[in-house]
Amino acid sequence: MLLKNENTENNDLDLFKAYKDMLLIRRFEEKAGQLYGMGLIAGFCHLYIGQEAVVVALQALSNPKDSIITAYRDHGHMLACGMDPRGVMAELTGREGGLSRGKGGSMHMFSREKNFYGGHGIVGAQVPLGTGIAFSHKYKNDGAICFTYMGDGAANQGQVYESYNMAALWKLPVLYVIENNKYSMGTSEERHSASDSLFQRGKPWDIPGKAVDGMDVMEVYKGAKEAVDYVRCGKGPFILEVDTYRYRGHSMSDPATYRDKKEVTEIKEQRDPLQTLKNTLIKLHNTEQEILKNIEKEVKSIVTDAAKFSQESPEPAVSELYTDIYKKS
Repeated sequence: MLLKNENTENNDLDLFKAYKDMLLIRRFEEKAGQLYGMGLIAGFCHLYIGQEAVVVALQALSNPKDSIITAYRDHGHMLACGMDPRGVMAELTGREGGLSRGKGGSMHMFSREKNFYGGHGIVGAQVPLGTGIAFSHKYKNDGAICFTYMGDGAANQGQVYESYNMAALWKLPVLYVIENNKYSMGTSEERHSASDSLFQRGKPWDIPGKAVDGMDVMEVYKGAKEAVDYVRCGKGPFILEVDTYRYRGHSMSDPATYRDKKEVTEIKEQRDPLQTLKNTLIKLHNTEQEILKNIEKEVKSIVTDAAKFSQESPEPAVSELYTDIYKKS
């Protein structure tokens, strides 16, 4: 069902789909946290809980030929672009049924089918890669754009500004999305950035930018639509800063003692993206609780099935150490 938010001009976001997608990311990440605690997920694991509205809104504005590239907090992006939850969870547990055959883990998953180019563990490294993908789109003249995500910490990296320069110089179809969750690993924005307007950092190259409320999927959609339209019509890059918040630590090994628990509680109670959208569906569109409960049941079933598959899928054979290293010409 397609519902329109009457308070937002030209908003054709499918709110039911947005709610289901956001809920799937939330429940999937909660389950991933449980599997990590059970020792079934090894290495690093960065959860997207709290930031669900960002990628769901932006993905609603994408076309099939568009490309996506992001950092290591990537499970939500994979699910939003339609990658199989079974394959994502199996990759987290390092199993053969994973999207990278169990060899990429939490931070390095790819899908050529969905034009998803990772999952990258080096802070900021995905930004020049996304700029290069955008160059490919322009070279092929295929009308597609590259959604290039980064965090507020990555926004301080030098390679980001080299990318801005090239993207502006060649008017590349790239949308730089800064998911500002307020903490660069364990360092608050106030302590790592001399400016609190990251979207304005493209000014030396005349790259336009804007900031949007990342805790409201309708607000993200509304602001992102302007940005996507700008890039898609050939004007060059755009910087979209999304004001969001992560509920968990930087990774599963981070107790997040650098921030006040009261701060986290207030965000959850006052700005939670799932609850905000749920309230909108109930109050503005008279959605019955039973409909939302059915969505919850469906999502729970999907996540339970993914977790089961991830544990039953076999581990990669030793011979897999020598595959996918070189591309045959």
